[in-house]
Amino acid sequence: MHNLYQQFRALLPDPPLQVGTVIAVSGGVVTLQMPGGGLLKARGDAFVGQKVFVRDAVVEAIAPNLTLEIIDI
Repeated sequence: MHNLYQQFRALLPDPPLQVGTVIAVSGGVVTLQMPGGGLLKARGDAFVGQKVFVRDAVVEAIAPNLTLEIIDI
């Protein structure tokens, strides 16, 4: 029988991969402006103005600098 905690964790979805624009950098922590207007602090290195991929409050990679369209459904 598997660990009950591992079974519970298997029910939860993985954190989503998001894109944000770096607006501030301080000591290995970046502040991101999200497309919807929200702010997010994440661990990682990037330059101000760069777009980055972030998942679970960790910068994963540099994102391409493309235009973004938000469509309300």
